[in-house]
Amino acid sequence: MARGGNKDAEAAHAPQPPAGRRRRSRWHWLWKLPLALVLLSVAQVLVLRFVDPPFTSFMAIRQFEALGAGDTGFRIAYDWRDLEAIAPSLPLSVVAAEDQDFARHRGFDIRAIERALEHNARGGRIRGGSTISQQLAKNLFLWGGRSWVRKGAEAWYTVLIETLWPKRRILEVYVNVAEFGDGIYGAQAAARSYWGKDAGALGANESARLAAVLPSPRRYSAHRPGPYVQRRARWIERNVRNLGGEAWLEALE
Repeated sequence: MARGGNKDAEAAHAPQPPAGRRRRSRWHWLWKLPLALVLLSVAQVLVLRFVDPPFTSFMAIRQFEALGAGDTGFRIAYDWRDLEAIAPSLPLSVVAAEDQDFARHRGFDIRAIERALEHNARGGRIRGGSTISQQLAKNLFLWGGRSWVRKGAEAWYTVLIETLWPKRRILEVYVNVAEFGDGIYGAQAAARSYWGKDAGALGANESARLAAVLPSPRRYSAHRPGPYVQRRARWIERNVRNLGGEAWLEALE
């Protein structure tokens, strides 16, 4: 007992590091946290260049929303298809509807943002200026809303996607994970849910109607389109022709 007591006494009288040094050692890991987040985000984007995403953050959020509402029977409809297995009219319609400068910009379309700001300042229906790359970054990794934190994270992921992925991969992933109806994600799930066919058999008008609902897929229906979706679908079909049709898609790298 005496020997053990001596050791305790010696430990109690051992020199202790200054309080300031202890505080620094306790918080030294804080500077590593941003670096870890950067490395994690780069790894996420790099992996998904080659691996088809099994789900997205928006899918997970929607599933949790259903569970929170007590809808235990709700199921996400999602079935991946490579771009070659999807009718060319759908990716063309999405570009014509959402981002006609997709092949030229590097993730951000400044002119579209300026036009959206001018339009919104005049009032009426709110218009966004997001590119396909920005929307993909949000759908894959983030959440909805308009906070500055979310917009900053969206911008960061957009830069990574545009840097690490070719344009063709961006478009392929987008048409596979975009929400075309409540819980219906991607070309194949939409084609099967609405018309009982595969995504490769979609017609030009069906593709245009799917692209037309993208601003609000839970508000508008591609299967039973109202006047707004019908008008927008006709406008999209004209823009597809203006893009150059399938030749535009074949030239995309």
